[in-house]
Amino acid sequence: MEHSPQVRTGKNLERLKNDLHMPVIPSHIECFDNSNIMGANPVAACVVFRGGRPSKKDYRHFNIKSVTGPDDFASMEEVIFRRYRRMLEEGQSLPQLVIVDGGKGQLSSAMKSIDKLGLREKVTVIGIAKKLEEIYFPGDSVPIYLDKNSFSLKIIQQLRNEAHRFGINFHRDKRSSEMIKSDLDEINGIGPKTKEILLKHFGSVEIIKRASTAELENLVGPSKTVLLTEYFKKES
Repeated sequence: MEHSPQVRTGKNLERLKNDLHMPVIPSHIECFDNSNIMGANPVAACVVFRGGRPSKKDYRHFNIKSVTGPDDFASMEEVIFRRYRRMLEEGQSLPQLVIVDGGKGQLSSAMKSIDKLGLREKVTVIGIAKKLEEIYFPGDSVPIYLDKNSFSLKIIQQLRNEAHRFGINFHRDKRSSEMIKSDLDEINGIGPKTKEILLKHFGSVEIIKRASTAELENLVGPSKTVLLTEYFKKES
């Protein structure tokens, strides 16, 4: 029994608790990452680990609502506030550890929301800065460095990488749906239903552009086919 996975995980989480000087074992951990490209479509991701393992059903995406342009600090503040205000309203149990992808700036932005919600004493919050993998605590200007081979650093990195992957995928999907939206929405007389039929059948706007008149007519009828072909002709 001594070496069962549960025992090992329990010991590892105990180490993480000690390394981060936490009052309790972090059996529920959440990590946040912001994603934007040139400030477009800013989104954020929250991943959740329970008992040292990913709990994918609890992952969440956020579209940033209150921030214009690329402002990672303000985005982090918004997302942390929305996440934990909702958990408090719904009476959900809070994580013992919250990890913010980024250094002092992102961490202090996150803490603004943690303080607004009165959670400073209830959860441990840290930031992990890339490159040197420095761990920052609220109010400390000097980071700590965890042993590169330690479970503690590895699980923090795993959470950070998972949040990054999850956020990037969401961002990619959002960008491509925005591109589809803008292209077909420009055509007067092509409504959401027709758009859905076309995209389900062809898969992308590029393939719709290359479709024959007969194919389009079979799918959406002659009058809508005229609208589509005339619009794409003008565009090319």
